[in-house]
Amino acid sequence: MMEEHLCPWWLAYTFDNPLRRVVHKPERILSGLVRPGFTALDLGCGFGHFTIPMARMVGEEGHVIAVDLQAQMLERARRRAVRAGIQSRIRFHQSGREQIGVSEAVDFALAFWMVHEVHDKESFLRELVALLKPHSRFLMVEPRVHVGSASFNLTVETAHRVGMQTLSEVKIAWSRAVLFAPA
Repeated sequence: MMEEHLCPWWLAYTFDNPLRRVVHKPERILSGLVRPGFTALDLGCGFGHFTIPMARMVGEEGHVIAVDLQAQMLERARRRAVRAGIQSRIRFHQSGREQIGVSEAVDFALAFWMVHEVHDKESFLRELVALLKPHSRFLMVEPRVHVGSASFNLTVETAHRVGMQTLSEVKIAWSRAVLFAPA
């Protein structure tokens, strides 16, 4: 699923901090996208910055599938979920290098600052679109510092080619973002 130059797990401490919780407030970003009873997919979940709030948003009837390639990221997210008392709403899944490896259909998927690390974006997005329920949404957010507009637009075109349609561009600090739905 990811290239060899993926963000090392320990570097996540530099961008998963109190400032980010203000700038990238999950509840604000995900408002209207994640609802009680949903099955939500957090791709590249890292330390759980979005996983934990999504688990609260889906409520007791919903659940979150937190996916990451790195076991260290999943372990830290798991610890945070236990501290928050919502671990029963989250299934942690370690992806492979070439595939997500999840088979459950989802109502919402989030890929926040991770698609640029995926080597084969077309295969990744094709696998993802197969997981999306007919009325689901997929929010792709990429960091401006790593992903230029041309590269981002190529990824958006790839998403269209594999069966997604753009619903809107989303304004998120320090980021380029698009909200998709299955075509």
